[in-house]
Amino acid sequence: MKRTIIYTLFLLSFVCQQANATHIVQNQYDSSLNQSEHMSWWTHDRFGLFIHWGLYAMPARHEWVKSREKMSDEHYNRYKNLFNPDLYNPEEWAYMAKAAGVKYMVFTTKHHDGFCMWDSKYTDYKITNTPYKKDVLKPLVNAFRNEGIRIGFYYSLLDWHHPDFTIDRNHPQMPQNPELLKELNKNRNMAKYREYMKNQLTELLTEFGQIDELFMDYTYAEGENGKNSKDWDAEGIVKLARKLQPQIIINNRLGLTENRQDWDYITPEQFMPQQWPTVNSQRVPWETCQTFSGSWGYHRDEYSWKSVHQLIVMLAETVSKGGNLLLNVGPTARGVFDERAIERLNGLAHWMRFHSSAIYGCTAAPTEYACPNNCILTYNPNTNRLYIHVLEWPFKSLYLKQYKGKIKYAQLLNDNSELKFRTETKKGSHMTENTGADDVIITLPVERPNVELPVIELILE
Repeated sequence: MKRTIIYTLFLLSFVCQQANATHIVQNQYDSSLNQSEHMSWWTHDRFGLFIHWGLYAMPARHEWVKSREKMSDEHYNRYKNLFNPDLYNPEEWAYMAKAAGVKYMVFTTKHHDGFCMWDSKYTDYKITNTPYKKDVLKPLVNAFRNEGIRIGFYYSLLDWHHPDFTIDRNHPQMPQNPELLKELNKNRNMAKYREYMKNQLTELLTEFGQIDELFMDYTYAEGENGKNSKDWDAEGIVKLARKLQPQIIINNRLGLTENRQDWDYITPEQFMPQQWPTVNSQRVPWETCQTFSGSWGYHRDEYSWKSVHQLIVMLAETVSKGGNLLLNVGPTARGVFDERAIERLNGLAHWMRFHSSAIYGCTAAPTEYACPNNCILTYNPNTNRLYIHVLEWPFKSLYLKQYKGKIKYAQLLNDNSELKFRTETKKGSHMTENTGADDVIITLPVERPNVELPVIELILE
């Protein structure tokens, strides 16, 4: 009981600290700023929360369940007729996100099944026509915004419910014989669907205040029976979004891959790039979207959950390569976070309370700083501080190659306790190792700090 009370107190303390430190700029985007300047909040904040929530939480077998199981509209509509998230409390979600150190949130307004999680006037296939009867999006936006968390919207380009969306290889009604497609699609009109998308995007970008990020998902032009950027009128969507929300940041999944003005960042999904991604040999802003488990939507029987340690290392590694982490949670059909997700968010909260300065405002370290063995480096160019995330705690000493004259002070980040360091040229013996004239040796406590991922903070000269 005592430990629980202490843990609750430090979570409350962390939330208060984060609330005081967060300042969301509500002004409209100044068109004179370049692309990197209008993305500066995003490249500073580094850590976002993805929320995949919809009818697919009821079957609880992956958000693609309608396509994977080739469900008919009639069969899938059972979920709409029963969906009633009676325990939905967006303030609770926002509180947990804030405690975990989340700076922005991206919510699935409409996923591939076509079901809308707001009261859109362009469809009857929406949350207000379920037994729940209420909109969930406006309360969600308000709750997260009240916690100082920026707002992003996910919108699916695919729509397996809309009668004018042409059947393709991802569609639940895709026939085994592709030659039947022409007959199935003869009365479907993508032009009408494009108009529907733009009408809905106009709703989303005019009725919910400032929207900071737009995550469009996705183009699949390669191979047969896919869809390309022209199927969506991708250029028209980008122009519409930038007109309605000039400051908005848009991902690259509309299929417009060549022109940087048509997208702001790239989105590697469910893998970690080996290095900072490039387009045309130029480093670009990037955000990896990752799940706690193997599914985006709530999946009751998914057991490949990442540990708290894995998630923290993932966050640090992403920032060390100049990227953002968008970490996903899939709420249940009753409107609560899975207890496994809560456990991991609590673990992130515990670590971020003491180590957020090694994440916010940080990026890849300059090349002059070699990464020690079993470590990850992040760097804050504004404070000129280098952070060494120690994956495996070494015995007594951490060797830094070619660091002589670069370090003013060293400390453990979790408690700001000093770490002594020295530079010496020494010939090795049976009890010591050879050290070079430009190397620095940091003396470490034998016992590892009691945190998931220890971090050494170097204040540089």
